Amino acid sequence: MPHIAGMVVTDANNFADLLPERGRLIGLDVGTKTIGTALCDAMWTIASPAALIRRTKFGADKAALEALIAAQAVRGIVIGLPLNLDASDSPRTQSTRAFAR
Repeated sequence: MPHIAGMVVTDANNFADLLPERGRLIGLDVGTKTIGTALCDAMWTIASPAALIRRTKFGADKAALEALIAAQAVRGIVIGLPLNLDASDSPRTQSTRAFAR
């Protein structure tokens, strides 16, 4: 499996430029108790729900995500950023950004 670069981008066009050959994506909805996941096909046309990871310690959460990423040959990660309706930061935004880093 190719290495997934540890780069955080917030612009969809920049993200697409980093993966010119596309490939499977995983979407994450990072909560305080669970991490919801969804998998997208290699052409980025449809996503389907995947595993629900119960949060414990960061190391265990990371290991569970790494196992899912390896098993599904994921090329990129998309993390939902919980913003308010006016696009300002919500109380969860900072912790989600920290998780992404």
